[in-house]
Amino acid sequence: MRTTPFRLGWLLAVVCAVGARADDNILSVAPAASSAAAEETKQDDRILGVIPNYQTVSDPNRPFEPLTAKQKWSLFARSTTDPFVFANVILGAAMSHMRRGIPDYGTGAASFSQRLGAAYADVTVQGMMTGAVFAQVLHQDPRYYRRGEKSGILSRIAYSVSRVAVTRSDTGQDAPNWSFMLGTASAIGMSNAYYPAASRNGSVMLSRIGSTVIGSALGNLLPEFWPDVQRRVFHRHHEPDLVHIRDASAHVRPGD
Repeated sequence: MRTTPFRLGWLLAVVCAVGARADDNILSVAPAASSAAAEETKQDDRILGVIPNYQTVSDPNRPFEPLTAKQKWSLFARSTTDPFVFANVILGAAMSHMRRGIPDYGTGAASFSQRLGAAYADVTVQGMMTGAVFAQVLHQDPRYYRRGEKSGILSRIAYSVSRVAVTRSDTGQDAPNWSFMLGTASAIGMSNAYYPAASRNGSVMLSRIGSTVIGSALGNLLPEFWPDVQRRVFHRHHEPDLVHIRDASAHVRPGD
């Protein structure tokens, strides 16, 4: 029997919710993770207080700390059970339903429920394949590392866009971003299990891969420049440097 997208989507939601609750703070399980890193993550985990940003390492000067396999799965679970993700999926499915976009299940409430389930399944399966499965197997880091203001604007834009092709390995060195590329391709291939026949041809799959790559590349610009916007528009100073100073000061003995 063919798996319905609505059931698959919400089954994945339950699985991810259990994983997220079991380990809500992805930094707390790593022996090498410092309290400063945890505090930085807590401060920078949302853009405009709404958009999830906890897959970003905001401080370019922060020492590299690889994620454990457990942390990668926890980060995936958190990023796919966030309220913003649910709202975004519902809005996207509604807009796609109105214009009969891909995947086209037809019209009516039943068709919309199928489209909604497929949309959430797409987000969840791709997040799992890129950020957890292939990131673990290939020993790559699924997070985005900001370049920061040490470089010019054009250089930062080029860097942000290039991160779909280049990522950090668990050793801290740059490497081809196979976890994203293979994960995206495999996730789109897996969607054939619940997409209607008319939406399972090669041209549709290639179009979806292209839109995913472009969307991810452009999406990196937001976390790259968000601290600049905070400081220059909202007049908020970026906190990680203060955190490192405070953490270092805790090791100074009285009288030093």
